[in-house]
Amino acid sequence: MTVVRALARPLLSVIFVVQGANSIRNPEPLVPKAQPVTDRFVPMVKKVAPPQVSDRIPDTTANLVRLNGAAQVVGGLALASGKGRRLGASLLAASLVPTTLAGHSFWLEKDKAVRNQQRIQFMKNLGLLGGLLLAAVDTEGKPGVAWRATHGAKAAKRETTRGAKVAKRETKQLAREAKRAARLAKAELKAELS
Repeated sequence: MTVVRALARPLLSVIFVVQGANSIRNPEPLVPKAQPVTDRFVPMVKKVAPPQVSDRIPDTTANLVRLNGAAQVVGGLALASGKGRRLGASLLAASLVPTTLAGHSFWLEKDKAVRNQQRIQFMKNLGLLGGLLLAAVDTEGKPGVAWRATHGAKAAKRETTRGAKVAKRETKQLAREAKRAARLAKAELKAELS
């Protein structure tokens, strides 16, 4: 791991760990802003999710805020520690979307100063989302699974083709040697008979 990655991951994740822990301990201040988002999306998610998942989705907004906070803590710790960093970054990106929609819906604000401040916070969260998406796809310079699968298939095809050519060449060489040996044996037999 490079020094930049070693510094960047904890710096990117610290806000999620701290805010997530606060959300778990004290969700009530966040409930009024989260309520419109949860009222709109939870029924939709419960409708499309399998019963095993939809039965486990909390009904109260406070518990949903806690669940989002727990996702942020777990994702932040995974990203900061480097253990499951890509999955952690993906989890943080997913948890940031409802947080941003609930907390910084600037388009609903009437007061111009408040709207401007919320727009800035919304754009800040978009920047964090971009960083998380980059962290989610960062393979640290090593090939990803998709590249390795494609590369492995091409290498296997190349080796198969090469193996077939070698086998064909060796077969021709063995056939020539067999013909030569047969001619020699025939010549020796003729010499013995004469």
